[in-house]
Order: sequence, then C-alpha cells, then structure tokens
Amino acid sequence: MWHEVEPRCVHELDDTDLEILELLGEDARRPYSEIADQVGMSGPGVSDRVDRLREAGVIERFTVDLDRSQIRGGSPVLVQVSDGGESVERLQEDLSSADAVEHVFVTAAGDLTFIARPPEGSVREWLDDRLDLGTVTVDVTLLDEVNWTPSIGGTAFALACAECGNTVDSEGEQETIDGDRYHFCCSSCRSQFVERHDRIAEEA
Repeated sequence: MWHEVEPRCVHELDDTDLEILELLGEDARRPYSEIADQVGMSGPGVSDRVDRLREAGVIERFTVDLDRSQIRGGSPVLVQVSDGGESVERLQEDLSSADAVEHVFVTAAGDLTFIARPPEGSVREWLDDRLDLGTVTVDVTLLDEVNWTPSIGGTAFALACAECGNTVDSEGEQETIDGDRYHFCCSSCRSQFVERHDRIAEEA
C-alpha cells in the first residue's frame, strides 16, 4: 500500500481557475489557445493550470456531450415520479442506466424527476416497461426544447473532504492512495480515511 502525504498543499482555486473551468464546461474540446485569449494567459500557461487542476482532482475526465436529438428519434419528456413503492435510490439507479433517459434528479422532497427521449410510439407503454405505474404517481410533460448548460460561474466552488464532506480550505491536507488523490479538511479526517482504507484492503 503506497501513500504519498502532502499536508497543507491543497490547490486554491482563483478567478482564473474558475474561468478556465467554466470555458471547459461549455466546450471540453476548446483549444487552450482560445482559452488563453479569454483569460489573459499564454497557451502553455493554461495547459499548466489544467494539469494542476487534474492533479488536484478538480478535473477528473473529459467527456463528449452528445446532442441525442441528432442521433435518436423521440420527443423529449419531463417525467415527475412520486409516491413510489420502490426506494428512490433504486429508481434512480434503474433510470440512470435506461437508454433513452438523459438526466435524472432527486428533489429535496424525495421525489424523482427525469428527462428522457422515448422512442416514437406510446410514452405510457415505454414508462410502464420501466416503472410500476400501479404504485407510483407519474406526471409527464412534453418538452419543446432541452438545453443542458451547466455553469460554474456564480457558484461557490470548493473541494469537499473525502471523509466528512466539509469544505477543504487552505488548512486542509491531501493524500495520494494507490494513484488516486483525496482531499481532507483536517489531519483527523485524513487519518480516519487512511486507516479505514488500509483495513478494507487487508480484509479483501
């Protein structure tokens, strides 16, 4: 088991980091030279920033965001599910893996909402194959247009402690375990996390 301890070395995100993240959030394939022009840096400087954000675990991977309306038929629908006999967690897991479902949300009230593009045909029949319509209340709304534009700007952006979930500030610590980097708000959380990780590894 290999641990690399790096106390008090948490990457502090500044305005430039947030601007770079927002630009990458809009288009992950955006050239570094274009980002550099917008944030007032050189291309290599932006590349170094992105590398540091990846090393800090802020950027985990780059993905391709598909406009599914261009590759699959079906009209987008907003489905709200409540009063379910099944657990919300189970429904969320099942729906997240369904082919036509694009986004799944759980509300503060514990209800489940998702956006999907069922194949052409009966929406009710498609829903009945995935939900027990006899035990849940379902409200379906046909959507005219769907735009998915997650934003970073204007939000409080901070690393979360891998042990307790609290915000990690400049007093926090980070540690690399088996190639993965974790952030902690204090040494106590780091120790508890490492001890549990080692115990599970020994029992495996």
